[in-house]
Amino acid sequence: MLKALIFDVDGTLADTERDGHRVAFNRAFAAEGLPVVWDEALYGRLLAITGGKERLLHFFTHVRPDLRPAGDLDALIRHLHARKTDIYSDLLNTEGVPLRPGIRRLLTEARDRGLRLAIATTTTEKNLEPIWAALGPGARGWFHTVGAGDCVAAKKPAPDVYEYVLAGLGLPAGACLTFEDSENGLRAATGAGLDTVVTVTDYTRAQDFSAALLVVDHLGEPDRPLTRLSGTAFAGGMLDVDALMALKAARA
Repeated sequence: MLKALIFDVDGTLADTERDGHRVAFNRAFAAEGLPVVWDEALYGRLLAITGGKERLLHFFTHVRPDLRPAGDLDALIRHLHARKTDIYSDLLNTEGVPLRPGIRRLLTEARDRGLRLAIATTTTEKNLEPIWAALGPGARGWFHTVGAGDCVAAKKPAPDVYEYVLAGLGLPAGACLTFEDSENGLRAATGAGLDTVVTVTDYTRAQDFSAALLVVDHLGEPDRPLTRLSGTAFAGGMLDVDALMALKAARA
């Protein structure tokens, strides 16, 4: 029986990558006087590296080593990432978080039906604050377990954050369903034995989701039906709890 839903954050709960994290990184670079700009195409490629600090290290080490600042690179990355996190939080608190279609609806129904909710993300705990605000008063309390930031050493596509969340939920993988938007996230979830629904973004649409239970463009709303892209057959226009239970049963 389905007992819990586990959600990635960036790209899954909300469209935060292109116009959130990317913008915040660029503002952090400018604030530090660094001649670095991550345009949309470059940022899309950098998303193959999971984790903000890891992305910065990859960029300065492998993409543009000519722009690598002198001195302690690890210390600079920690400083840049902390500044970026502050900028990102301010940006989303000022401009709001664009929740993806169907997210608020499904979370509300899942809570009403007694399913546990959890988060499994590589973004920092502070970056979740605008998400809670967008969802509504007391939203942090909706989630039984939150795996975020550096709660585990190995980030996605390693399964560690999902194993951490499963331990917090006290549930086996078979009793849970995960929502992701990227190939790295799918690999992490399936590595922990979890069935996964993928909601693609413009950045991830061309990635390999052959291991997903279902791939859709979004979760669907009454006036905005989803499009099934691949995976288990699904005829409805929205993913609700009954539909998710039917998908799990079909997989079994």
